[in-house]
Amino acid sequence: MVTTVFEEDIIFESSGTTETINSRHYVKSRGIYEQSFLTAFDHFYGNPDEWCVLGLLPSYLERQHSSLVYMVEELVKRSGHEKAVFTCTTLTGYMSCCRRWSNQDKNPADRSDVCIAGFCGTVPLPLQYTLVMETGGMKGRRKEMIRQEVHDVLKKAFSVSSIHSEYGMTELLSQAYSKGNGLFQAPAWMRILMRDEDDPLTIKARVGSSVRG
Repeated sequence: MVTTVFEEDIIFESSGTTETINSRHYVKSRGIYEQSFLTAFDHFYGNPDEWCVLGLLPSYLERQHSSLVYMVEELVKRSGHEKAVFTCTTLTGYMSCCRRWSNQDKNPADRSDVCIAGFCGTVPLPLQYTLVMETGGMKGRRKEMIRQEVHDVLKKAFSVSSIHSEYGMTELLSQAYSKGNGLFQAPAWMRILMRDEDDPLTIKARVGSSVRG
């Protein structure tokens, strides 16, 4: 995907499936993407440096051109917390990362807001004072589950009352967020259009910057 003629600064690829060719987005300046996801995160959750971001993205780290990996890694860097980390391709790594936060309630002085980003497994591990955010899954890599099924599994595993969600596409360079109620909110520059199922070129409605997913 390109508009006009330019030499790309970075290339992002969609996750796709094992049987298709991934779409590619040639980005003129990576700063455009950084400005987009940082501004959106700040709008919905505040400055990244106010969080300790724990990025767990199994199966994604093997990909060289993931916009999601780029975003989460940058949020981890900007969080600046000594325990912030971006990792996890194995179950051992997953457990090691999550144990950082499982005992926070035992030391009130060590309490801090934590954002765990990614679909990070189902091993039971109670977490306290933690925001858990799923970012979807790798298409075609495992049994497909609807979002509510994923959230039920994660709520039980992590002993939390709700699961937040991030939705983004390589082609959009933008994110929408849900804080656990199934209603996604998007930044002002991300418009949502409802198209006819039988005729994708026909726009049925414009729903602003929020949609239920």
